[in-house]
Amino acid sequence: MLTEEQNRRLTQTGAGTPMGELLRRYWMPIAAVAELDDKPIKPVRLMGEDLVLFKNERGDYGLIDRHCAHRRADLSYGWVDGCGLRCNYHGWQWDPSGRCLGQPFEEVAHPDARFKDRVRIKAYQAEAKAGLVWAYLGPDPAPLLPTWEPFTWKNGFVQIVFSEIPCNWVQCQENSIDPVHFEWLHSNWSRVLNRADSPKPPTHLRVGFDEFEYGFTYRRVLEGGSDQDELWTVGRTCLWPNGLFTGGHFEWRVPIDDETTLSVGWFFDRVPNDMEPFTQDRIPYWASPIKDPKTGRWITSHIMNQDFVAWVGQGTIADRTKEHLGESDRGVITMRKRILEDADAVARGGEPKGLIRDPDENVCVALPIIGRKYFVDGFARDAVTGDLQRTPGLVLRQDFPFLIGQPEEIRLAYKRAMGFDREHLAGVRPETR
Repeated sequence: MLTEEQNRRLTQTGAGTPMGELLRRYWMPIAAVAELDDKPIKPVRLMGEDLVLFKNERGDYGLIDRHCAHRRADLSYGWVDGCGLRCNYHGWQWDPSGRCLGQPFEEVAHPDARFKDRVRIKAYQAEAKAGLVWAYLGPDPAPLLPTWEPFTWKNGFVQIVFSEIPCNWVQCQENSIDPVHFEWLHSNWSRVLNRADSPKPPTHLRVGFDEFEYGFTYRRVLEGGSDQDELWTVGRTCLWPNGLFTGGHFEWRVPIDDETTLSVGWFFDRVPNDMEPFTQDRIPYWASPIKDPKTGRWITSHIMNQDFVAWVGQGTIADRTKEHLGESDRGVITMRKRILEDADAVARGGEPKGLIRDPDENVCVALPIIGRKYFVDGFARDAVTGDLQRTPGLVLRQDFPFLIGQPEEIRLAYKRAMGFDREHLAGVRPETR
């Protein structure tokens, strides 16, 4: 149980707040690369700051104040012109560093005044990696944008999915270190929702939590399993400070502001060996809805949609003064303590955990991965067996189980990549968390 003050320190992300200053030390995914290829300007709200992201004609990304420094017009309605973004109101032009490149009428009226050299706009760093555009809002020198090991894998179908969740980021991230919820929220509840007369899922017998350089691992022993299973010996990753990594995909919980979170999912599906080599010229992206427009109720049909129901059900900002935590919450308690300690370290002028500054280290940053050989080496189509509830075996799936609303063209592209247009295989891949 936290005090009101501790809960505020944990949940507030604005500039100058302890948690806001901590989170600004890390790169945050804010868009898809293909999104900016389709339309090179995107309004962004990140940790309470209103910004505009753009890609100029040289291919550089800019992330600048949403409002022009002239008369505060909305730059998301401007257009890309050369290496800058031009305001639609009076034509002032801004480059990715926040430097003013041009003030058309001022340059006619006073050609020698160089007024543009005396005006700058707030600007942050933005970079592309793994099909995502990332933002860094912290002080220089910025850490390196991590090259997580799955970003280097070959022969995989990757897709990126966004959802906007109307609650604070912390209750989303606490889900990343809560193994027992999968048994109930995703397994038992799914049986109830589907009125399924199937066997109950295995019960959690033991859970464990360990800190490592880039976050925490959570480990489990399930009924019928043992501590020799990779679910215990390897575990899943609560990625610092606001991510989840399960082996086949990442999820990031990015604070839009204190009451809204951008869920960013990066999903990797290894193609069977007979479909190699496989490459993607463009990583597709899409937005997943969270509410049924007919009923006004939260959607419950898919894995992450079920997570969203649990998150928003705690309120816009969870009141942690009213909690009663138990043994299954040891990871949550540990994570809260550690992240508040990191915020204190930043306030004292120190560095938080998990920053990468060595380029050699960043060539490929390894993480705990259940079933690594399947993702790296692939698998024969006729050898696809197993249940990730217990083993690292892969099950080829026809449908996308994580989020509702996958566009038809992406569904068909996935099926072509997997060879489903040649063979009609069925199956579900019940990836555990």
